[in-house]
Amino acid sequence: MHGTGGVVTRKIGDYAGVSRPHLDLVKSYSSPTLLGPPVCDELVALVEHMFTEEEAEIARFIKPWRPKSAASIAAAAGRPLPEVKEILRTLAHEKYVFISFGEGDRERFAMLPIIPGTFEHVLVRKSADSATPWHQGFAELFEALYLTRFTNVYSRKPVNAVRYLPVGEVVETLPMALPSERLEDILDPYREFAIGVCQCRLTKELIAQGCGRMLETCTVMGDFAPTLVKEGRMRQASRKDVLEVKAAAEREGLVTWMLNDRSAKFFRCSCSCCGCCCDALRQISEFNAPGFIAPPHFLPVIDLAACDLCGKCAKACTMKAMEVAGEGDAKSHVHKVERCIGCGVCVVTCPKGALSMRENKGYEEPPSGYAAYLAKYGRNFVANSFRVWAERRRVP
Repeated sequence: MHGTGGVVTRKIGDYAGVSRPHLDLVKSYSSPTLLGPPVCDELVALVEHMFTEEEAEIARFIKPWRPKSAASIAAAAGRPLPEVKEILRTLAHEKYVFISFGEGDRERFAMLPIIPGTFEHVLVRKSADSATPWHQGFAELFEALYLTRFTNVYSRKPVNAVRYLPVGEVVETLPMALPSERLEDILDPYREFAIGVCQCRLTKELIAQGCGRMLETCTVMGDFAPTLVKEGRMRQASRKDVLEVKAAAEREGLVTWMLNDRSAKFFRCSCSCCGCCCDALRQISEFNAPGFIAPPHFLPVIDLAACDLCGKCAKACTMKAMEVAGEGDAKSHVHKVERCIGCGVCVVTCPKGALSMRENKGYEEPPSGYAAYLAKYGRNFVANSFRVWAERRRVP
């Protein structure tokens, strides 16, 4: 049967050959509170890959948004605490399919959404060479699940979770650019940095669909950076290193995203994206569902008198928001505003100077912090999740 998002949905009872612990996990990961996909073949296959049957026997006692200690899980499972601790250690500190907080007896284990969350946590790497055949299998199964477009239904009401920065070469020409749009200013409050490979482009590389652009662009700033370095999952970096990596990425046509608030109180992460691999940008470039991405502050405008319709801007645009259409005298320049993220790559590419950036009317600054973000967009998250829950309840 077909459910929300176009994915073929099923019932738990349809999977007679799948173990009960795995199906319990499938049910948890499908929860709308975790932005989960419906129960489907792709989700079942991914969960079976993520957890062995023995691991699933323990993991099924961890439910969405309810972190648990090893002791409480051991009691619920009726298993010896040392055995349970070892399994949880593997899941949280080797496979990274779970996240944990605290240390020793205070450590708590929690489930993450498939995306954003589990996907990124599993594939954080210092280098692509550290990916194993298990990671390749994870990438293949995740991509199959992502292509069901299950994420679309969670952005019907915009949540504006991330925003894209104008590239450095163009932001310097914009006197109205805010500190929150200047990477140098964004990095100033932080003292700890780590750099690793982009999980999205790594996934595409692992499934032989890579675009060939640089991989080492994923950046973490703040208190969580030393943890990732200590675990060997990213390399330690300086502010200068980050700026150099981001500049190199822009020269390859990649664009930088940030979380859509201006706070520096919690750790921050950022990557440099392309429309062909990035799971955020593919929401627009493939799925036409832009609600996760905040509208840009600036948009390109074309001086038709200066434009010779060479098409270089269209070739450079990672979102295919620029197009030169038609032939001969009917040839024309088209700007698809609904696909545009305001990065300005087209502007710096144009050899005639026919493109420039202008302020986007109705633009709203990012919220001042995470609490302000939740106050503004949290109700849309809830509304989207409730609608998905209600629609699934109606599916026979």
